[in-house]
Amino acid sequence: MSDIKRPTSPHLQVYSWSLEMALSILHRATGVALGGGVLLMTWWIISTATGPDAYDQFRMFMSGIIGKTILFGFTFSLMLHLCNGIRHLFWDMGKGFELEDTHRSSKMVLFSSILLTILCWVIGYGLI
Repeated sequence: MSDIKRPTSPHLQVYSWSLEMALSILHRATGVALGGGVLLMTWWIISTATGPDAYDQFRMFMSGIIGKTILFGFTFSLMLHLCNGIRHLFWDMGKGFELEDTHRSSKMVLFSSILLTILCWVIGYGLI
């Protein structure tokens, strides 16, 4: 090994948090959450095919506070991943890389995700 002095990578304390950074991390986290949501959907399909007792068990779990929280998180994960994926499609076309554009699109992604999540739940409960 040579004694060449090479620069080290900056530590996390050097970076200042931004919405863009948070959305990048959330995009990866929602991808993992959607994988868990697929397991939930699998449970739903299997319980439907198994019979009324299995489906009642599933329905009881999902109608509780834990089940609704999981469903709400799944819905938000789906919407955030969708909106951020659309932004990535524009980036793949080479559009939206200016600093002002990334700030604007980050706010649009977050706002759209929240709006679509609320809209899904409002329509799902038949409030409209």
